[in-house]
Amino acid sequence: MTLVKPRTTKTVKSTSAASRVPAPMVALFVLPAFVLFSVVLLYPIVAALGYSLFEFRGGTRIVGFNWFQNFVVLFTEQPYIEQLPRAFGHNLAILVGALVLQNSLGLFLAVQLQKLTTFRRVFQVLYTTPYLVSPLVVGYLWTLLLSPTFGPVNALLKSIGLGQLALPWLGDPNLALPALILITVWQWIGFPVLLYGAALGGLQPDVLEAAAIDGASGWKRFRHISLPLVTPAIGTVSILTFISAAGGTDVLGLLFYRSSFQSGASNALGISSAIATLLFLFILGGALIATRALRAYEERLQ
Repeated sequence: MTLVKPRTTKTVKSTSAASRVPAPMVALFVLPAFVLFSVVLLYPIVAALGYSLFEFRGGTRIVGFNWFQNFVVLFTEQPYIEQLPRAFGHNLAILVGALVLQNSLGLFLAVQLQKLTTFRRVFQVLYTTPYLVSPLVVGYLWTLLLSPTFGPVNALLKSIGLGQLALPWLGDPNLALPALILITVWQWIGFPVLLYGAALGGLQPDVLEAAAIDGASGWKRFRHISLPLVTPAIGTVSILTFISAAGGTDVLGLLFYRSSFQSGASNALGISSAIATLLFLFILGGALIATRALRAYEERLQ
């Protein structure tokens, strides 16, 4: 009896050889993205780091390399010694407020939408629409809505007998930061709703049904089945929220802008570049720490 050997080896080799893309072709597709990344992100970061180590007058370097003197000025001289901690504190407040509200409210809405059988797409579109609007448009819109003179929010409060709550929301230093956090959550809530909804949509209903038959309560099903599935999405939302937290009131980004274009400053470019470097290190360090912590948490859930 003669045995015929299968020709699997040649097939596998030919398939792998056919699927191998030449290196020049890979470089051709990667090059546009790399050029865009270098021009928009990499070059400004490197340039700011270099400028922070020099002293400038206007846009002309006059003294030369001065090591870390610009950073010393930020932590030892006025007005930076007062403005820098305040701006950093505002960044943290916006981060914590937006992070907690976006994650908790976004996860809650995603879970509730997952239970709907009708109008689910309609609500998803409603929650996502503010996320697609330009932040400039959102800022101008809420400036009009919260206007203390002709804003419809205060007008509505007065019409229903709550005139004592008609306040200058964006003009009062005690109210501007909470109002900004709520506006930020309103605009970006669609992003976590979409991510959490997609993660929950990948869970088979049979798994939850089997857990319910075994006597697991709704909280236990969410804690031990749904939450581990959504944890990677929570990490993504948290990191992106952290990166975008530098905005509104007197924060590091606004302090950088004012330091760059203030009149009469002898070393505006060097000082503003030092602030930009601190902001970059703050975002990079926070993102790395958050990524490692979330990965450790994911491993514990598995």
